[in-house]
Amino acid sequence: MFAAGSLAACTLTMLCIGGPSPDTSDSSLTLTLQTADGAARAVQLDCDPASGTHPATADACDALEAADGDFARLATKNQACTMIFAPLQAEATGHWRGEPVRFSTEYSNECVADAESAGVFAF
Repeated sequence: MFAAGSLAACTLTMLCIGGPSPDTSDSSLTLTLQTADGAARAVQLDCDPASGTHPATADACDALEAADGDFARLATKNQACTMIFAPLQAEATGHWRGEPVRFSTEYSNECVADAESAGVFAF
């Protein structure tokens, strides 16, 4: 068993040498896509550093960085999409650089969601 002083010294040492620290990302988003029949899927996207369950975290974070976190200003990818109407409701909630984010839009299909969101909603 550790004495109180020994435990404090160990804790202080871990803090000083860079021991485990909680995730302090202030750019953390939950992205959701929902089909017209109600089926939904979601991913987590954390930036600074890029991580999470999004299949292309670095690319999605880069796209958001270029748009300064404004989903309405995301670049459009130049790619051909079919004109099949399979609407998706896309939502983003969380924080970008500490500021709250709540974004919602509809895309006509998955390809359009990918193209019009610079890959942020490509999952």
